[in-house]
Amino acid sequence: MQHAKPLPSYLVKRFLGWKATNYTQNQSWYRHLVAEGQHPRAMVISCCDSRVHVTSIFGADQGEFFIHRNIANLVPTYNPDGDFHGTSAAVEYAVTALKVAHLIVMGHSQCGGVQGCIDMCEGKAPQLEAKDSFVGRWMDMLKPRYETVAKIKDPETKARAFERQAVVVSLENLMTFPFVRERVEAGDLSLHGLWHNIGEGGLEGYDAKSGKFENI
Repeated sequence: MQHAKPLPSYLVKRFLGWKATNYTQNQSWYRHLVAEGQHPRAMVISCCDSRVHVTSIFGADQGEFFIHRNIANLVPTYNPDGDFHGTSAAVEYAVTALKVAHLIVMGHSQCGGVQGCIDMCEGKAPQLEAKDSFVGRWMDMLKPRYETVAKIKDPETKARAFERQAVVVSLENLMTFPFVRERVEAGDLSLHGLWHNIGEGGLEGYDAKSGKFENI
């Protein structure tokens, strides 16, 4: 692989620092994780956004969360068509093999993917409309929900509302997976929707009964 380059020196230094401190001080714990395998209590589906740090928000240790990240924390509908489905594969593994007890979808403020979907719906993103845009085609699954925020005039308010809708869409789509629905209806798995305000450090939880997000 001629195009692969050595790791940047600052990352090498950080790794060596971690190996000399955190790993050395907790070597038995790391070996325990290997010997016992992973047994996470929850799966978290969050955005690829570098500002979203799920383990820090919840103070999670290694082995506690099974984490999947993608653009705009979206989950597609169940579609076993033989194509490549990274998110669906992650959900399947977490639910059927790891037997997680909780499945959490966490959206966030200032989501670029959600804003891109808004721009597409408003005819402002021809580059995302192109057939060869992976981001655009991924965000297509959220476009039908745009009508719920279309009448909001303030761009910031509209974006924040649509970010929350992305979480709701993913929760709805999760229930189209037979193995998810089966465990939810049996009471063995619970679904949770969250929205994280990066700048304010806030967290909101989705209340299915009211259809609203409430501060946690």
